[in-house]
Amino acid sequence: MSGGPLEGIRVIDQTTVVVGPICSRTLADYGADVIKVEAPSGDLLRTMAKGSRNPGMSGKFLNFNRNKRSICLDIKKKAGLDVLKKLISTADVFVSNVRPQGLARAGLAYEDLAKDNPKLIYCSIVGFGKGGRYYNRPAYDPIIQSVSGVAATLHRATGEPRFVPMVMTDHTTGLIAAQVIGFALYRREKTGVGEAIEVPMFENMASFVTSEHMGAWTFDPPVGPTGDGRLLSPYYRPLATKDGFITVGPNTNDQAFAFFDAIGRPELKTDPRFDTAANRTSNAEAYFVVRKEGLLKKTTNEWLKIFEEKDVPAQRYNTIEDVLDDPHLNEVNFFGSEDHPSEGKIKRTRPANTFSGGGRISQSHAPRLGENTLSILGELGYSEAEIKEMVETGSANQGN
Repeated sequence: MSGGPLEGIRVIDQTTVVVGPICSRTLADYGADVIKVEAPSGDLLRTMAKGSRNPGMSGKFLNFNRNKRSICLDIKKKAGLDVLKKLISTADVFVSNVRPQGLARAGLAYEDLAKDNPKLIYCSIVGFGKGGRYYNRPAYDPIIQSVSGVAATLHRATGEPRFVPMVMTDHTTGLIAAQVIGFALYRREKTGVGEAIEVPMFENMASFVTSEHMGAWTFDPPVGPTGDGRLLSPYYRPLATKDGFITVGPNTNDQAFAFFDAIGRPELKTDPRFDTAANRTSNAEAYFVVRKEGLLKKTTNEWLKIFEEKDVPAQRYNTIEDVLDDPHLNEVNFFGSEDHPSEGKIKRTRPANTFSGGGRISQSHAPRLGENTLSILGELGYSEAEIKEMVETGSANQGN
């Protein structure tokens, strides 16, 4: 069985926190050899997130950095920078979320690296794209949620500007970066040459928001207001039952009419507000109120049984703790147990997607800072004396 569709691809990962590590974890999960390059202080996520047994090994870091190896280099020192450049010369992909000006000052711009490695796929994840006034500004997830309109959608829905309580823009952009790296690798197979990719968080999330909510402003001049009224309704949320919450999604006529029958309101099937999908969309607020009032009549389990029989899309509302014990996720072996060499027994997730040609055979643990420094230096051909000197001078650091 194959070790994964990206088996044989080497990725040098100079990223930190979430957006870059999600990108490189995705590549690692599907077979790439990912070497995580860390400064002596380590990835900020090692200590920034709460929840750990040992310093520098937070739960978030463990989740976002599985299947990678860690080399710790001080690239402010010439020897450390030389090691990084040598690593990149052996790579298929270099991915970084360091601001481009900083990379250029260190001689790590695409033009510099492509001289020694013309087949290199060079992926730069940035806050804002080149050519605009925000270029080179620092950016984290809440900055992008604010400027891209994500927070504004919650403002419209709830009455106050809010952030989605996840680093959603980091996750989304990181997955997009992994996707476009795959596109570039495919083109390289046909052309034999690499290329530089810029993946900006702002532009990607602006596309995400406007695709949903530009709406009538798609037309010039606009033919109505911005925003999808269904998604921005305060009733667009899990709704209360007799004993908990449930979410229903009857969209087609068959589903909506079955829902009306289930809640004892068959007359709504001929109500001109609800008799077609277009009319239900135009009267989304009223349709949501019907759902809200109808669902109060029975318990969650009673509704789930009825809706399954009537083929109405519905699922229970899960707390975060419920997700961790969801029966479907357990049946597909989404969660597993790992004996981490330094952190003990931990719960881990598996890659969600499968390939008939085979996936990664085994998962490796998230590394301690510099855990693989010595072995990677050896792979690069450095002698024991050279490695010892780099460690003694702090150009390279080995794990604890």
